[in-house]
Parts: sequence; structure tokens; C-alpha cells
Amino acid sequence: MEGKMKAVIGLTIATTLAALAAGGVQAQNYPARSVKIIVPFGAGGPADVYARALGEQLSKSLGQSFVIENRPGAGAVVGTNEVVKSPADGYTLLMMSNTQATNESLIPNKPYALMRDLAPVAAVNYSDLVMVVHPSLNVKTLKEFIALAQSKPNGLNYASSGPGTPYHMAGELFKAMSKTQIVHVPYKDSGGARNDVLAGHVHMMFDAVTTMAQNVATGKLVALGTSGDNRADVLPNVPTVSEAGVTGYSATIWLGVMAPKATPRDILVKLNAEINKVQQSPEVKTAWAKQGAVPFNMSVDQFEDFLNKEITKWSEVVKISGAKVQ
Repeated sequence: MEGKMKAVIGLTIATTLAALAAGGVQAQNYPARSVKIIVPFGAGGPADVYARALGEQLSKSLGQSFVIENRPGAGAVVGTNEVVKSPADGYTLLMMSNTQATNESLIPNKPYALMRDLAPVAAVNYSDLVMVVHPSLNVKTLKEFIALAQSKPNGLNYASSGPGTPYHMAGELFKAMSKTQIVHVPYKDSGGARNDVLAGHVHMMFDAVTTMAQNVATGKLVALGTSGDNRADVLPNVPTVSEAGVTGYSATIWLGVMAPKATPRDILVKLNAEINKVQQSPEVKTAWAKQGAVPFNMSVDQFEDFLNKEITKWSEVVKISGAKVQ
């Protein structure tokens, strides 16, 4: 019996060492072909823009093409679920945002659970949002907008790129804190929402400063406030929402990368190191700073801890705001 036990233990150790060695070889040879990054949002939004920027840099550093595929729909559930169902080999990645963290409480009946079915890879960057209105609304300040909204309950509306997105939750948080009743108009992607606000079909929107600053600068839209704790460098003359009248308001958009759950740890660590390296290059840091995006360096474990905290945080916002999927 003792001999059998030793044989079993020896076989277990050998199997474990072989698996570890195989994982190391996988990471050394990775990537051996093109990698797909699925963006569960429409073209032109921050996730799409930075997935392409990241993919371009990773293609250079890792010697294989990183192909971006947009799969918007159902508040990012469609594209996220496609990654969940993909082989866990490092060749299908997800560009994700606050949306996935919020959806854990906002859309409980999804076909997946974020931390159960996906593995954290790396954080990418974060940026402030900006609250904009169409000039035809004839308001110049946040206090004027709030007064107008309070005088017309459900008479004003705001656009978002869909349930659970940072734009949606920023709007719901604003409604709760400003004691206003504003109708949510969800779109399939941020491009559709942005275009309808620019056309004056929808009154207001919270959008990333990285994609909206130019429209504010050219006067196509009026900025009433940015969502961070401090003024955004790309819109220095625009007050924060907090200083403009809704004290304590704060919301940002952040981006990250995840992979199917059983993706080998060595591949996750290798991708994490490469993504962090991209963020720290002077060229990328300068380009992102001009757009209002801040690099977000974390290890795999730090990003996992961050995601768990974000899921808890946004579940509280969902509860307080009363936000629902429409």
C-alpha cells in the first residue's frame, strides 16, 4: 500500500510539473498566430479607439497581428458572451469597461458571470466623462439645466450607449443626486447616441472627454461639467459637475482586458506585462494625455482585486439610483 501511495504521489507531482512546464512553453511561443480582441461596443467609442491603439502596439511588440472585432448589443452582453464561449488559449481577448462591472447587478440573468467565466488580464486606462447638451436647449450652466429639468419632470432626455454603460450610470447617478427626472434613451452604441445629441434629437449625454472634447471646442455642443474630482486637462475651462452644482458627484470610464477563464496563467502574465509596457511608452503616454486618457497600470492580481471592488461599488449605485434595464 505504501508503495502504491508513493507511486500516486510521484505521478501527481510529475503531472503537475509537466503541466507547469507546458504552460511555460505556451507562454514562450505565444502568440504564434493572430489574436482577436473583441470590443462589445460600437465603432468610434473609447473602447474601440483604445483597443485599436493597443492592438497596433502589441502587434509591433509581439510580432503577430491583433485584430479588432466590434460585437455590440444588449449592453455589451453579446460581445462579452462571445469571448466567454471562445477557446481559453489567449487568442480571443475582451476589451471591457465599467459596463461589465455594472452589468453584474444591473443584468443578473446574463448567460455568464464576469469573475466566474473570465480571467483578468490588465487594466488599460481611465478618463473623465463630460456632460453635454445641444445648444438649442438654451442653457449655459449646470444650474440652469437642473432648474429646467426640475420644472419639466420627464420633459428632458439623455442618451447612452446602452444599459449598464458608464454613460448610462453617470446619467442615473446625476438624476439621483440632482433630484431630477430625465428620461433615459438607450442606444446600441455610443456613436448612435452621440450623433443624435449632435443633431439635437436628444437633449443631453454624458460622454468620454476623449471622444467629445472636439465637439465642445468647436461649439457643436455645450459642456456643463466634467465628471472627475478635478477639471479635465483637455477641457480646463469646464468646471466639474461637483463644483458646478452637484456636490460630491464623480464618475469615470475605465477600460481593461480580460480573457476566457481557463486561459493559462503564464499567457495572462505575459499579456499583462506587454500591455503595461505599451502604456508606459513616452509616445503612448503623450498621445493619450492629449486625449484626456490616463494609463492604468496594474498586475493581473491587482486588476482582479480592482474588478471585484468595482462590481461591489456599482451594485450600490444601481441600488441607490434605481436604474433598470429598459
